[in-house]
Parts: sequence; C-alpha cells; structure tokens
Amino acid sequence: MDISIVFRIAAAGILIAVLNQVLIRAGREEQAMLTTLAGLVVVLYWVIQYISNLFETVRTLFSL
Repeated sequence: MDISIVFRIAAAGILIAVLNQVLIRAGREEQAMLTTLAGLVVVLYWVIQYISNLFETVRTLFSL
C-alpha cells in the first residue's frame, strides 16, 4: 500500500471540512451537505481499489 493515499485522504478531509464550515457560516447548509457528500464519494472512489485488493487477498488466503 502506498502511503500517499493516506496523505491524499487527509488533505481532502481538511479541504472539505474547511469548505463545509465556510458554506455553513454563509448560510448555505444545502451546498455544505452536498460538498461533504461529494467529498465522501471522491474518497471512496480512491479507496475502492484497495478494498477490492483486500477482499481478493482474504479470498485467496482462505481459498474461498
């Protein structure tokens, strides 16, 4: 596993949290929620390959 994915997820989380707070302070709660949801989808898109590899490793380990 590459350590850069951890830094990318952390950077995305910080950016989304700041953007979320700015939008909430501006009175745009709906856009803040959509921004948070979009950030979650992007991070899950990055991580899905690693989750797939984990399941394949478990499958081959237990010969399923």
